[in-house]
Amino acid sequence: MQKQNEYDNKRKKTLRWGYLFAVVALCVFVMFLARIVILQNTNVQEIKDDYINKNYREATLKAARGNLFASDGSILATTVMRYDIYLDFKTMKDTIYSNNIGALTDSLSKMFGKSRGEFRQKFDEQKKKKNQYYTLVKGLDFDQYDRIRQFPIFKRGKNKGGFIVDRNYKRELATSEIGAGTIGIDNGELRSGLEGAFSKYLTGTDGKRLEQRINSSQWKPIDFWKVQEPIDGEDVYTTLDLRIQDIAHSALEKQLTHYEAKHGTVIVMEVETGKVRALVNLRRTDSGDYEDSYNYALKDNIEPGSTFKTISLLAAMDDGFIDENTTVNVGNGVWTYAKQRISDGHGGGTYDISDVLAKSSNVGTAKLITKYYAEKPQIFLDHLKRWKLFDKMDIELPGITKPKILTPQNKRWNAATLASISFGYSSNVNLLQLTTFYNGVANGGKMLKPIFIDKIMKDGKVMYSAKPEVMVNKMASDKAIKMMTNALTKAVEKGTGRSIFTPNLKMAGKTGTARFEYWLPGPMKYRASFAGFYPADAPKYTCYVMVSEPNTAIGFYGGPVAAPVFKEIAGKTFLKTPQNIEKEMLVDKKVNLSKMVEPNVKVAVNDKQMPNVVGLIGKNVIPQLENLGYRVDYKGVGRIKEQFPLEGTAISKNQRIYLSLQN
Repeated sequence: MQKQNEYDNKRKKTLRWGYLFAVVALCVFVMFLARIVILQNTNVQEIKDDYINKNYREATLKAARGNLFASDGSILATTVMRYDIYLDFKTMKDTIYSNNIGALTDSLSKMFGKSRGEFRQKFDEQKKKKNQYYTLVKGLDFDQYDRIRQFPIFKRGKNKGGFIVDRNYKRELATSEIGAGTIGIDNGELRSGLEGAFSKYLTGTDGKRLEQRINSSQWKPIDFWKVQEPIDGEDVYTTLDLRIQDIAHSALEKQLTHYEAKHGTVIVMEVETGKVRALVNLRRTDSGDYEDSYNYALKDNIEPGSTFKTISLLAAMDDGFIDENTTVNVGNGVWTYAKQRISDGHGGGTYDISDVLAKSSNVGTAKLITKYYAEKPQIFLDHLKRWKLFDKMDIELPGITKPKILTPQNKRWNAATLASISFGYSSNVNLLQLTTFYNGVANGGKMLKPIFIDKIMKDGKVMYSAKPEVMVNKMASDKAIKMMTNALTKAVEKGTGRSIFTPNLKMAGKTGTARFEYWLPGPMKYRASFAGFYPADAPKYTCYVMVSEPNTAIGFYGGPVAAPVFKEIAGKTFLKTPQNIEKEMLVDKKVNLSKMVEPNVKVAVNDKQMPNVVGLIGKNVIPQLENLGYRVDYKGVGRIKEQFPLEGTAISKNQRIYLSLQN
């Protein structure tokens, strides 16, 4: 009985403690739940503000812009990877640091040309401070990065060696044939040139990553696996042909230098497509050299002078007012109309219509246009409107100007204005617009929109392919177009452009010599021009050349100043009159193309293994690799001297391939 009582007492005592523990546990649990509820509903923002927002942030991880190519696949501008190196001395174990610091500073000394002692002193200071984000070096290319990450301590990586890598992108021009003015920029605030025009395609989608505060001014990327990867931009293939671009650049620069001109422009357009194959803008620097830094072809409206006569006379031809039998008496080359003195630079007598263009007669043009349109100038101006000469062109490139041509509604219009317009004054038009008109004549009267984009590619797939866009389906009657083509051909064979005549290549075109700022005191300023197409009997290219402010003591007329540039471009484009060609490249006085152009070797990725591309020409190989779906980073031009990954390495789609070219 006594034992039973003892058992009952112990049992009651145990139960009391059990109940007590359960009650306490329940209270703790309830308090814990209450705390969670309180935290969720009252202190979230406070904690976020006091701790998380002050110590962590979400940073942007920039996407790489797509590559900008010429039509043949040569890279014009590319985004290259650059590497910033930081060191976390707190992560470095003391034993690893003390055992390897000598070898590390020795390697850094050899790489950067600084003394071992200088590196050792800085590193010891930072190690003592336990700096978690010390800036070692910025802007390394891949070769430099690949070298430095193999150094002692660094080769242990981020967690053991404190080696932190921050990858950034840098935009670089990859060719000297096209200058910065044409390629342009897009820095977020300013957009210009090809870069600005195609920015919506080139720009990718930025990613995100987390960064942790190290001190008041430094943030360190953390948890790389949490990064939202950026999506790189698309690759844009422009219509520019580097070969034609180089020919045009060289021809223009040579003429600008000879005539000591202030600036000049060349536009070459493919007749049947409207694709702009060359765009050169050069202006003289203080040192006397010429650089491509401003797009005169689009951004400047000018009074074109005599190249506008083609426009005026085509209107009269289309209306049937003039034909091959039309003549006009220019007298002694001086005519006063509505109190305005109009004069020719040479000649006199009676001209047929082809002579008016061939001899670039201001008097003849003004007499014909005022004879038929003075009473109703709007009929004449309607032709110009139909040819889009009053409209701002809708093209990809930014900054193009809107033409300004006087009309009767303008208070500056007077009785002499129509005559002035007829030979290229009282009107301001950009050179691309004028080139487009001439290209329409060359194309049998079908005016095409200038195209600067050939195709857009993403991961080796064509996303967009440009096609010709018709601005005016029929500029004038077939008879008028043929008559104008014959007149422009005669201007080269027997007229003001006869200095460039060659039996090897039939050319059609019109010279222009325009005064500007003629209302200001001081020496006269001139623009020399030549606009035309070739071959005249089966036009392939249209070309407009303008040379501004040549030294008048040397020359200023369109014939000797601008026309030779046109001839050199036409000759070298069609290789009819070779210049500066090695003798061994000639066969029967014609260029042997097989000796000028190296065959494009086909690159294939078999069994997902990196092929050997060392020794091949970069501009041939890089587009092929891109088209196969790989991203290519490279530096230099010419032949490939190094590659990474090496031959035989397994590679996958979208993997980056690094190439080092000759120079």
